[in-house]
Amino acid sequence: MKALTSLDPLLEHRIRLGACVLLGKHGELSFARLKSQLQATDGNLGAQLRKLEERGYLLSRKDFVERKPTTWYHLSDRGRAALQSHTAALRSLIDAAGATGGEP
Repeated sequence: MKALTSLDPLLEHRIRLGACVLLGKHGELSFARLKSQLQATDGNLGAQLRKLEERGYLLSRKDFVERKPTTWYHLSDRGRAALQSHTAALRSLIDAAGATGGEP
């Protein structure tokens, strides 16, 4: 099934997919906001965001908010394209499951 091979392995992790979806919706979010929304630990979120950055899916910038260092993230064009492709593949899989009758 083509939809299965179209899934992006990098976006199969809950936190990485969730971060991309949130950034796709909101444009830019802080590390703290992503952590809260995804209910992740600092270490786990940091590791997952780093993987997305290394692949070129995310861009980050650092500044200060009320004298505290804050890291902001947003999707790159590459990340936005990957998210759109991945969600299209997921929709295709869901549609195919519905077409086979599935559960009543």
